[in-house]
Amino acid sequence: MRLLWKLVILLPLIKSCEGDGPWIPPTFIEEPQDVIFPLDLSRSEIILNCAANGYPSPHYRWNQNGREIDFAMSYHYKLDGGSLAISSPRTDQDAGTYQCLATNLLGTILSRKAKLQFAYIEDFETKTRSTVSVREGQGVVLLCGPPPHFGDLSYAWTFNDNSLYVQEDKRRFVSQETGNLYIAKVEPSDVGNYTCFITNKEAQRSVRGPPTPLVQRTDGVMGEYEPKIEVRFPETIQAAKDSSVKLECFALGNPVPDISWRRLDGSPLPGKVKYSKSKAVLEIPSFRQEDEGFYECLAGNLRGRNLAKGQLIFYAPPEWEQKIQNTYLSIYDSLFWECKASGKPAPWYTWLKNGERIHSEERIQIDNGSAPDFSRNPIKKNSVVQVGGEIVIECKPNAFPRAAISWKRGTENVRQSKRVFLLEDGSLKIYNVTRSDAGSYTCMATNQFGIAKSTGSLVVKERTVITVPPSTMDVTVGESIVLPCQVSHDPSMDVVFLWSFNGDVIDLKKGVTHFERIGGESVGDLMIRNIQLSHSGKYLCMVQTTLERLSAVADVIVRGPPGPPEDVRVEHISSTTSQLRWTPGPDNNSPIQIFTIQTRTPFSVGWQAVATVPEILNGQTHNATVVGLSPWVEYEFRVVAGNSIGIGEPSKPSELLRTKASVPVVAPVSVSGGGGSRSELVITWESIPEELQNGEGFGYIVMFRPVGSTTWTKERVAFVESSKFIYRNDSITPLSPFEVKVGVYNNEGEGSLSTVSIVYSGEDEPQLAPKGTSIQSFSASEVEVSWNAIAWNRNTGRVLGYEILYWTDDSKESMVGRTRVSGNVTTKNITGLKANTIYFASVRAYNTAGTGPSSPPVNVTTKKSPPSQPPANIAWKLSNSKLCLNWEHVKTMENESEVLGYKILYRQNRQSKTHILETNNTSAELLVPFEEDYLIEIRTVSDGGDGSSSEEIRIPKMSSLSSRGNQVLEPRTHFLSVILLIFYCFAIQPLIR
Repeated sequence: MRLLWKLVILLPLIKSCEGDGPWIPPTFIEEPQDVIFPLDLSRSEIILNCAANGYPSPHYRWNQNGREIDFAMSYHYKLDGGSLAISSPRTDQDAGTYQCLATNLLGTILSRKAKLQFAYIEDFETKTRSTVSVREGQGVVLLCGPPPHFGDLSYAWTFNDNSLYVQEDKRRFVSQETGNLYIAKVEPSDVGNYTCFITNKEAQRSVRGPPTPLVQRTDGVMGEYEPKIEVRFPETIQAAKDSSVKLECFALGNPVPDISWRRLDGSPLPGKVKYSKSKAVLEIPSFRQEDEGFYECLAGNLRGRNLAKGQLIFYAPPEWEQKIQNTYLSIYDSLFWECKASGKPAPWYTWLKNGERIHSEERIQIDNGSAPDFSRNPIKKNSVVQVGGEIVIECKPNAFPRAAISWKRGTENVRQSKRVFLLEDGSLKIYNVTRSDAGSYTCMATNQFGIAKSTGSLVVKERTVITVPPSTMDVTVGESIVLPCQVSHDPSMDVVFLWSFNGDVIDLKKGVTHFERIGGESVGDLMIRNIQLSHSGKYLCMVQTTLERLSAVADVIVRGPPGPPEDVRVEHISSTTSQLRWTPGPDNNSPIQIFTIQTRTPFSVGWQAVATVPEILNGQTHNATVVGLSPWVEYEFRVVAGNSIGIGEPSKPSELLRTKASVPVVAPVSVSGGGGSRSELVITWESIPEELQNGEGFGYIVMFRPVGSTTWTKERVAFVESSKFIYRNDSITPLSPFEVKVGVYNNEGEGSLSTVSIVYSGEDEPQLAPKGTSIQSFSASEVEVSWNAIAWNRNTGRVLGYEILYWTDDSKESMVGRTRVSGNVTTKNITGLKANTIYFASVRAYNTAGTGPSSPPVNVTTKKSPPSQPPANIAWKLSNSKLCLNWEHVKTMENESEVLGYKILYRQNRQSKTHILETNNTSAELLVPFEEDYLIEIRTVSDGGDGSSSEEIRIPKMSSLSSRGNQVLEPRTHFLSVILLIFYCFAIQPLIR
């Protein structure tokens, strides 16, 4: 790239003359060069050369790292002519950048910057290196690990202290980048000790590392495997002009891989390239711009291949193409200087006067002159606009002086019109774009240094239109709604839908509760599920493309039941009323129509609505009187509001307050009594609950009098939980009727009395024992006791029923059990008894006072136990709705009752009703319609009761037997019944002994 710089000095430069000859400004004949000094070198002085011509003769100064060296203060810096001598150099204070300044009366010149660096390399650590174990055929890398150093290094390896270095071949490679030794495939001859040698030429020193033992493993030979590239060149390498570039590439593998190189653009490798013996190193000498590009190394063997690639980038230091020359001017003359250099990347320029940088000012102008160039600001490749829109295609080349701009559309020149304008900065602006404006546009830039052009395309898209925007919605809380947002758009453009609520974007990707995007590419509908009151507000659908933004807004009004009323307070409370006031809560977009007051007491189950004055509390009512309260009860109050949507949440409860006390008004109920001992009158009632006691000091008033008397006896019962009172007086005749009523009182006074009830006084126990007591056994577990009823009167004691006592002869207790019957019943069956056991029994009468004398005991022996064995060997035959059954006679044990007969229990499969057929024989015949399966079992009958039943037999219906014949043997009977042959239905007399 060529660059031209201009320096214009508008005010005069003065030239003075003194002495005999013309003055000559300083000019360097020798400039300092970069020096890399060996740190261990015994030489104790470094010379940085600098010499210049000029008249008068120049004098010299030096800068170190941008600061002038003070020779008076720095004893080890001195001038030798114009050169700088540094004695006893030290890396910590002398390393850096140096510049020489030569000055005479005509000015100062500044030399190139020279770097002073110190080369060194330390010794290896003496630490023993670990043994490397590999299989035969395996690849290995032996690490060199150079010690700390500065300066370029070269590497070599020796084997088993051999004075000759390991020679590179296809199998072995020493990298000059890493210093490591690579063996692609180990052979038995490779076993031994390897030592790394490093040479630092600038430091003029070599060091030797500790040996690394390589041993062969004995657990087998490595099989073949594809190449594995261990040495790779960098992905990007900056290569200077005329430099020598070396690329390394080496792979491990079995068989030993072959290395080849190529350029990725398909062009041949430069003819000047050189290879190492193994082709592991590609060298490109005298590097030029045409050598830059992508290079690839290919390592391959029979098992596969592997690749490594990188890019070589050419750069060239600046070189002068046009230098400034000494110029002599008269006063007030103007100076115009041009300088020009080439290089890659393009050089930048700095102007210095007497060694100090010059900046543009009023007298001095520094301008960059160059041909138009679009490399940094090319025309946009694709400019996209919508139909009806406007577009500016920018054209901003780098150029000095400013380039003239013209445009072409395709091959046609672009002319300005009402819609097309060429802007002052060279850009092209088109208004009201149409489809016909699409195409390629080229900007042409021209100045005296050259011409450049850049081309881009104008792409015209259809406009995006919201076809179905969201609309205002009025909904009820809990509903699910869809806000539509649908568009028509250019099919080549992607559309993005964004929804916001009250200005905040709804992030649908985070799974926000309630919100969900539904629809396809052109549909961005928003669904709100189970909408809440908080969702009332403004919803904005924003549609975005790469070219535009559209939006549509809609209001959503969510109506719900009212919010809870607030500040509920009790302003006055009496014994039965309370005055309340409250503040309405939010109406949630639906006017409040009604209020309801609820109360809660320690005795109520939850909150309950109460009566108020006024009876109906409309939405404008904010105070009311609660009526019908119970005196002396703690109350809490709350208010609930309702509207057309529903009933809202209740308010917070009011302060807990107690109503004032009053005389109790609720009289006891269920007043009765009776019983007790002789000379006692027992009166009972249901106690009054606490919430109806109306105050402290609560108790009961009991009033009673004999029937026919006019005088009441009055007693007080102070215990609030009392429900019984006993009046004792020896003059009370047993079983005498009394009129009784019970009232209430508290500290406020006496309250209501109950209605009159008739209660009888206490009575004596029965005086007579029952006669004619007898007992008989019905089975092994049941007996029946019977007796004659007692003819009683008031003198002999009332009889309410009878109590039967029973026991065994060997009972440890006085009796086994007792049971009662009421009224005039004179028999009682006792069950659950032991078989074959003597039981005794007696009977006595009872009433409310207790039991009377017992009858003389009677006894009976229960029957023996029923047979324990069930009927066995049951066989059956079914023919024409007639079922014939046959079974073996059951033989009983000595302690069991003899078999008197048998019961056949049968029922249809789907019905629960069981039918019973009794017989004295061991066979039976049933005439039943066998339209479905029957279930049959057989049990014994004895004095001791029914015995054990046989297993249940299933008799299939007739239709299922047609395919199997008429004679069927029950499969679940005893095993011997399997031998049973076909038989005919007949009756056999039971063998009963």
